[in-house]
Amino acid sequence: MAKNFLETRFPKSVLGVAAHADDLDFMASGTVATWAEQGAEIYYLILTNGNKGTADTHADQNELSELRRQEQRDAAKILGVKDVFFCDYEDGKLSADLDVKRDIVRYIRKLKPEAVITVDPTMLYVAERNFINHSDHRAAGLATIDAIYPMARDHLNLPELYNDEHLQPHKVKTVYLVHFGQESCFVDISKTLQKKIDAIAAHTSQVDDMQKISEDMTKNAKTLGNIIGTDYAEGFIKITID
Repeated sequence: MAKNFLETRFPKSVLGVAAHADDLDFMASGTVATWAEQGAEIYYLILTNGNKGTADTHADQNELSELRRQEQRDAAKILGVKDVFFCDYEDGKLSADLDVKRDIVRYIRKLKPEAVITVDPTMLYVAERNFINHSDHRAAGLATIDAIYPMARDHLNLPELYNDEHLQPHKVKTVYLVHFGQESCFVDISKTLQKKIDAIAAHTSQVDDMQKISEDMTKNAKTLGNIIGTDYAEGFIKITID
């Protein structure tokens, strides 16, 4: 693994890709807010409809889906995200198939991000956190990596996007993967931790004990900050694509 380092540059354009409406805010919203404050143009792409994310046995799935979309829009405003795009794949059934990859490639070619943030699909579980990663998260990460390389780069991959939609190939320069416990690239979020907490709090359908979540997010950010000598940080595996 690469030696730990503090990321001192910021991309000018970023696409975050995740399965569910709250995923990026839990994983990387301190970084998103930090880069947005520095002038980065940031977009979110949410792949599923989020219609399974509730313990309410009487919830209407269509209403839940729309509520979660609005919660994500509200959180994005807090962070400085320019726009949020939604696909409509069924929550809990996401797979890294060609349709999903095509949709991600479409947005990469439209938005032309310098960097992409997503989850590391190899993160199956993290025993130290008593954490099992959702299958949708892993599928989103795998589909995103495949979309970045080689599909978005080469015009002969998904030629319908090039021939019919006139979307030019695009090469993403940097990928930031979220993998708890495997971080080597760190972003100082000391000035934006509160925005991260506020963005998570916007997902009212998903959070029961916001005080505990705030304490956990602060503790985790402090632990990562200690690694690189800042108050608070988020961490990633960084891949620079040649």
